[in-house]
Amino acid sequence: MTEVIFFTEGDLITGFSLSGHTGFAEEGSDIVCASVSSAAYMTANTITDVLCLNAKIEVDDGYMYLMLNSKDSLEAQTILKGFRNHITQLCSEYGKYIKVIIRR
Repeated sequence: MTEVIFFTEGDLITGFSLSGHTGFAEEGSDIVCASVSSAAYMTANTITDVLCLNAKIEVDDGYMYLMLNSKDSLEAQTILKGFRNHITQLCSEYGKYIKVIIRR
């Protein structure tokens, strides 16, 4: 199962972490894992390369962590909320494989 944690301060999303593999299918054929990973990388790349915001990012096999300071997280809300909506929708369809946690 992939666990997705969204870190918040009030109404602001300040970052997220992903951990684990979904286990929907074998590696290389897992469309759920690919969907989560692709959305996470698009979000991280948009924040750092398009919006040019400083983010603390850690990536390893089956793991991604991204955290912004409060000022930069305000500028990144549109992409972060879009990512949260995407992951929440995936969770509603593949809840056995994805868990979403909102951490305040």
